[in-house]
Amino acid sequence: MERFDLLVVGAGIVGLAHALSGAKRGMRVCVVERSSRAIGASVRNFGMVWPIGQPAGPLLRRALRSREIWLQCAEHAPFWHEPCGALHVATDRLEMAVLEEFESLYADRGYRASLLSRKDALATNRALRADRVVGALRTGAELCVDPREAIRELPGYLSRRHNVVFRFGLHASRVNTGSVEFSDDSRIEADRIVVASGPDLRVLFPVQLAAAGIVNCKLQMMRSVAQPDAWRMGTHLAAGLTLIHYKAFAACPSLPALRAASEERWPDHLRLGVHVLVSQNRVGELTIGDSHEYAADLEPFDRDCIDQLVLDYLDEFFHCPRLEIAERWHGIYPKSTLGATEVVLRPLPGVFLVNALGGNGMTLSFGLAEETIDSILHDRDWTPPREVGN
Repeated sequence: MERFDLLVVGAGIVGLAHALSGAKRGMRVCVVERSSRAIGASVRNFGMVWPIGQPAGPLLRRALRSREIWLQCAEHAPFWHEPCGALHVATDRLEMAVLEEFESLYADRGYRASLLSRKDALATNRALRADRVVGALRTGAELCVDPREAIRELPGYLSRRHNVVFRFGLHASRVNTGSVEFSDDSRIEADRIVVASGPDLRVLFPVQLAAAGIVNCKLQMMRSVAQPDAWRMGTHLAAGLTLIHYKAFAACPSLPALRAASEERWPDHLRLGVHVLVSQNRVGELTIGDSHEYAADLEPFDRDCIDQLVLDYLDEFFHCPRLEIAERWHGIYPKSTLGATEVVLRPLPGVFLVNALGGNGMTLSFGLAEETIDSILHDRDWTPPREVGN
């Protein structure tokens, strides 16, 4: 029977990050995945490594460290990446006030943020509507990858460079201290086990899942055809509703007024958690989204009205040569209802559950894994890092 120092259940970004962190610490690592390849939330997102979405302090530091690790992986793994940065565009003075306040509050905190005039914003991102732009906030720490490519190239990189063993097509049915049993009656033994199986955690550890207050979030997304004539936007792109969505902007004094104005103008968008982000991959396709619906059991059926809300809001600030939608899909990720930015539990000796990054897996997983690996190695409960001085 095979035995490893670390066994990771789940080959999405959370599992891959913990496999890398363990292997770099000298552990013999195996990753098991129930499907023939990752097909969950890790390949159904924008491909944004998005530090600007994280509040200043431990989460921003984690995001910036994750960015470093992404770049290190990209030096040796054959996946496309682009350090494109991001642009938050303002279409009215209230949105611009929030951006100005953010820049004033956090100019030296690592976001690499600067305010842009209307003219400079239009020069920075070709997709902006000249008739709507007031100004923008430019940040320089964001990366773009194509998640479908990157998540499926990382296992090969981890195998070649770090001797990580992968077993695809194994469905974990029971996790014990020291071993995982699979639905085909096979078993793998390991000194330490990390379960990073996303929504599947409800099958393996339902009691712990309920106690942790984890709910599933469904988001609808779209991808356009490739833009003609090698047209590229220039940066990731977001607008006013995104300022309400991300905690990074929570301390801006004008945010409550912006929220009130948005509730009056965009009530359906806020009710369905719609805010609009746009990224662009290697071949020029645009990924557009998204929405946020929360429930223990989510409908598998997508709603055209939600996609239309996304496109209606996109039209407020965006244009491109060819906005023809080629693909539509939804993703599901776990999120804490108790305000946690991640859930890391030790339900059994030597067994760790890592879950509920709330849609921030691409941005935070590599950094989180570096924080948790000492706890995993020494089999002790993990506590999140605190702001310096607290």
